[in-house]
Amino acid sequence: MRWPGRLWWGLAGLLSLLVAGFSYRYLAGVGPLAPNVLANGYSKPWLVVHVAGAATALLIGSVQFIGPLRRRLPAAHRWTGRVYAVACLVGGAGGLMLSFGSTAGPVAAVGFGILAVLWLATTTLGWRTALVRDLVAHRRWMIRSWALTLAAVTLRLYMVSIPLVPADPALTYAAIAWLCWVPNLVAAELYLRRT
Repeated sequence: MRWPGRLWWGLAGLLSLLVAGFSYRYLAGVGPLAPNVLANGYSKPWLVVHVAGAATALLIGSVQFIGPLRRRLPAAHRWTGRVYAVACLVGGAGGLMLSFGSTAGPVAAVGFGILAVLWLATTTLGWRTALVRDLVAHRRWMIRSWALTLAAVTLRLYMVSIPLVPADPALTYAAIAWLCWVPNLVAAELYLRRT
């Protein structure tokens, strides 16, 4: 892999570790939750389910694509891959349930709901292709899954911009519900076409 690719993967991995650490604080009960999160009628118990799964997927997924590590320790890659897949399925199920109670309106609810369904589907397909040893298809599906996992990172990057956008914050958040994952998935597809 060339240095721009390494830089991108490294930055994505670093940001995923930071977001995972930030997210685990919710599970530890440290710091307040955002009012819109607390207002979600499905937040109990689904927020804990979503955060536990998604943060774990971010933490583990960040190392799954390190080639030398994967080649030297294939058994570790398989075991951490299983944990990643289960974490995605747990986080995706929690995210899907949370989408039904989104306080940001139907546009955001549908955006987050589709993200959750695609995350569940790509991860399941990635896991199934690994089980039948179709490693080419496995890699492709897991890159898609990882792109959707990284929606947690891009969501937070966009959230920082809300005060800078001269528009209704609710409208901006509804757009972010789509922008946090659609460009990631498009970038993954473009990457897969080149490799």
